[in-house]
Amino acid sequence: VAVVEAASAAEVTLGVLPIESSLVGPIAETHDLLFRAPLSIVREATLPIRHCVVGLAGATFEDARTVLSHPAAFDQCRDLLGARNVRRIPAATTADAAREVADAGDPRQVAIASAEAAAAYGLEVLADDVGDRPGAFTRFVALAPYTQVGGGEGWRTALSFVTDHQPGALFRALGPLARNNVNLVQLVSRPLPNSPWRYRFDLVLDGHVYDEHVGPSLRELRA
Repeated sequence: VAVVEAASAAEVTLGVLPIESSLVGPIAETHDLLFRAPLSIVREATLPIRHCVVGLAGATFEDARTVLSHPAAFDQCRDLLGARNVRRIPAATTADAAREVADAGDPRQVAIASAEAAAAYGLEVLADDVGDRPGAFTRFVALAPYTQVGGGEGWRTALSFVTDHQPGALFRALGPLARNNVNLVQLVSRPLPNSPWRYRFDLVLDGHVYDEHVGPSLRELRA
């Protein structure tokens, strides 16, 4: 929330949030924050994720009673946490979790964070590469209070839409993409606030609105 608020108020040039994990799929919190915020995605990057258990010097994970991290990191380390009876406390980011452990000064508190975060806050890596599967990646998006326009190679377009609550409505909405040979990269359904059992769809497709195939597809989708 703090990242979205700072980017919306132009207190920062860009806000960066995780939006998809190769282990657990879409990050629902980010999708919902973007739907409510006056922000657009202007950049994206996919980074390898290597989770570590970090704590004070001399601490051990075996003696830990509390683990702090971002909820997505908890999801990505289920095997590790499922074997331990520890309290989980969510943090805004994995780096925040490391900072909170450093500030608390309690060897029974540890965080799931990166080795870089451990070094930044004077912590030690107690267990390395603790994710459920090696080779995990997370896609991050950069957010700004404007929409990026242009064209050329490598563009993607992200948007949200809501269909009529009728049989086949989603099928008809996606038909223009297939007819115009537009590649659908991601489709996520999320509940509409204040509308029980109604859903919106967050969509990512290859191309830019000025591309000859994308523009007509979006006009048909709007109809």
